[in-house]
Amino acid sequence: MRPSPTVQRPAGEPRAASGYRSGNVSGLGVPPVVPPPDVLIGGPDDDDPIRRNKRIMKWLGGGAIAVVVIGLVVILASVMTNNATTPGGIFAGKPDSPSDTRPELARRCPPPSIPPERPNQQVPPAPAGPRTADEEAGISYKEYGDPWSPWDAAWVDRGELKVTYRVGQHFVTEPNYGGGGSDYHATILSGHVPAAVNDGLVLDLKCIGDQIAADVRVSFYPDSNQLEPIEAKDLELGGRPARLIKFRLHFSQPGLKAKSELVSIALVDVGRVEAAILYVSIPDTHRQFDYVADEAPESVRPI
Repeated sequence: MRPSPTVQRPAGEPRAASGYRSGNVSGLGVPPVVPPPDVLIGGPDDDDPIRRNKRIMKWLGGGAIAVVVIGLVVILASVMTNNATTPGGIFAGKPDSPSDTRPELARRCPPPSIPPERPNQQVPPAPAGPRTADEEAGISYKEYGDPWSPWDAAWVDRGELKVTYRVGQHFVTEPNYGGGGSDYHATILSGHVPAAVNDGLVLDLKCIGDQIAADVRVSFYPDSNQLEPIEAKDLELGGRPARLIKFRLHFSQPGLKAKSELVSIALVDVGRVEAAILYVSIPDTHRQFDYVADEAPESVRPI
């Protein structure tokens, strides 16, 4: 084997690194050296401030256009997916104001613009005899004997105003009426309902009375009942401002002997954000107890 002839290379032509051997390449010449693209810095025009500034402005302009295009794409996508006008969308604007957290009765019956003059009255002594005390409502009232007995249940969150009646007296007038397993009652019940917020202690007793009376009709009586108004008046009970509403409800329900009921509702301002309620109901099957609808409210005293 004869040695390979020595090849003369032009000056400046690249050589293979020592220790490596070039592979066999057929029909290809040496590829031309491609100069690197212009970059923001380090280009051949760095020494020319005008060309360098033009190049910088070109890059900045391109970046700004890209940002605008991306923003338009995001907006278009939001509109197409209905996110632009929904809560939390990019065009949602100001966040929704907090929902009204006032009690239902406080929303329906805001305090009067001109508070009525209510001089402090001395609390008259309570009538002699046993009494029923409702600490939560802030009132006490006469306790009756047989057939009345202490209320041993709780009517919780009744009606739209969510009144709870936990304290009082009752007796059953019709047990298991209609065979449905329910008893019908005569009642003297007390409770309270938030009628103001924070430190607002001025109550619109007329409005509150109307709302409670309507709520009682919805809560305790058939939908087809007919109202017979008897009286509605402002007065003082136990030296406190109060509102008394008295009416008879007429109704008919299968299996129920009672066809009407005498109802008396007393709303008492006891100096709290809650209005105290005394609710008396006497079915017409026991009219001998109608007097309780007047006597029980008159016996109310704040505690």
